[in-house]
Amino acid sequence: MGPLEGVRVIDQTTVVVGPICSRTLADHGAEVIKVEAPGGDLLRTMAHGSRSPGMSGKFLNFNRNKRSICLDLKHPDGLDAMRRLIAGADVFVTNVRPQGLERAGLDPAGLGGVNPRLVHCMIVGFGRGGRYYNTPAYDPVIQSASGVAATLHRATGEPRFVPMVMTDHITGLIAAQAIGFALYRRERTGRGEAIEVPMFENMAGFVTAEHMGAATFLPPVGPTGDGRLLSPHYRPLPTRDGYITVGPNTDDQAFAFFEEIGRPELREDPRFASAAARTAHAEEYFQVRREGLATRTTAEWLEICRLRDIPATPYNTLEDLLDDPHLHDVGFFRELDHPSEGRVRTTRAANSFSGGMPGAYRHAPRLGEHTAEILAEIGYGSAQIERMAEAGAVHQAAPGGERQLA
Repeated sequence: MGPLEGVRVIDQTTVVVGPICSRTLADHGAEVIKVEAPGGDLLRTMAHGSRSPGMSGKFLNFNRNKRSICLDLKHPDGLDAMRRLIAGADVFVTNVRPQGLERAGLDPAGLGGVNPRLVHCMIVGFGRGGRYYNTPAYDPVIQSASGVAATLHRATGEPRFVPMVMTDHITGLIAAQAIGFALYRRERTGRGEAIEVPMFENMAGFVTAEHMGAATFLPPVGPTGDGRLLSPHYRPLPTRDGYITVGPNTDDQAFAFFEEIGRPELREDPRFASAAARTAHAEEYFQVRREGLATRTTAEWLEICRLRDIPATPYNTLEDLLDDPHLHDVGFFRELDHPSEGRVRTTRAANSFSGGMPGAYRHAPRLGEHTAEILAEIGYGSAQIERMAEAGAVHQAAPGGERQLA
């Protein structure tokens, strides 16, 4: 049983930031009902790699452990079904822009009388009160606005995005955390509340915590940016036969490393004699590492670092990661048979709880796969569901995977 067992979440999110939030809740035991428009989540098709339409690999990864109901919220009956779902839920999470929520009456004010215990979480690009509020945002927009791309510019010489939707992932996890906080407060007060989780402000805080540095002080005592992290040499370094990453940061680790590269005298060098000195002379310290690591193979260095308790890891490619022995040991990857997509590989939640985690696994759903099932749970009869389907208010996946009217 997961720590969120018994929590019902209505998930009106698409692409990555919201689905990561709701997947995190689902992985920890929450019942997540994914509400999709007739066209479905954009990520069903906006991704490389699929066996059938609307079931991309990315969608499968971000939407496990959820059920899908397909509602047309522009139709009065579809919107009524949505409100009935929310009336019986603990959490409503959405990344629809605030203006759209207000038009549908699904903003906190519009839902105020529907469910006073509801935790209402809006994931937005930019926070309320600022001039960017209610403007659209995707991960690269936030990477650019928040300084993520600029840190790579300083490190590499050109503006670049991190080649992952990093700001979506981070904000989605923060939103899941905020929902957990609100549920805890509700246990004490009996009242729900509205949460706004802005991507821009969260990522601005993420970047400035690392790189505001000397500009923390007024007036600034130096430039912005952590020179060590922005160094072009802050990267995996070559060995005699590949690459490795080492992290000899404490004095014990650094001095042991100096011994292993045959330069024990560096412990007396004022540039390297303390952690503060090594940070101030990061470029020179990286060069020492680079020269020393080139003398042995990756396997030799990994064994040396293990014996000397120096943090080190091999350089994994994406393909290596899929075969990493540690991930194999802990059962991180799972191979399963998806009812419509065949044999697939997925991951598990990385965390563990002494009180237990969910034992059951739910495959990522086809569009509207559970529409009739969920509507029946909230009181709709079969004839009523059929009428709603004929009117286009709801849709149900066909057994073969194509969408059809229920």
